[in-house]
Amino acid sequence: MRGKEESLLHRWFEEVWNKRRPDAIDEMFACEGVAHGLVDQSGNELCGPEGFKPFFQSFLSAFPDLHVTVEDAIAEGDRIAARCTVTGTHVGEGIGLAPTGRPVTFSGMCMVRVKDGKIVEAWNNFDFMMMFQQMGVMQPPGS
Repeated sequence: MRGKEESLLHRWFEEVWNKRRPDAIDEMFACEGVAHGLVDQSGNELCGPEGFKPFFQSFLSAFPDLHVTVEDAIAEGDRIAARCTVTGTHVGEGIGLAPTGRPVTFSGMCMVRVKDGKIVEAWNNFDFMMMFQQMGVMQPPGS
């Protein structure tokens, strides 16, 4: 059985990404929240629900069938860490690239700090290089 804190991160990936609920961003991401490792079109870290939603919409428009599976999660104190697998098919231009029609599968890790039941800080490390390689827009290192 998952702890209350651990289930928040499971709920984030399920409600926001898998069920595509932008209102869940408001429910779980604090107004003063910061998503480190994810940036807007100007290269700024994503701040608060209003800063996160354009990234969310762009990514889903590029990968409308996107699915995130939380493989493992650990909670201690006000921190939760999760290891995830992301799958999808690149059929839209939301990330600034012409659709390739190619499927992608890549992994990532996310650690969040929770305060008053909401995410106030998140550190994201997803293998976007693998995603771009699978889309055919980037060559693997050493090839």
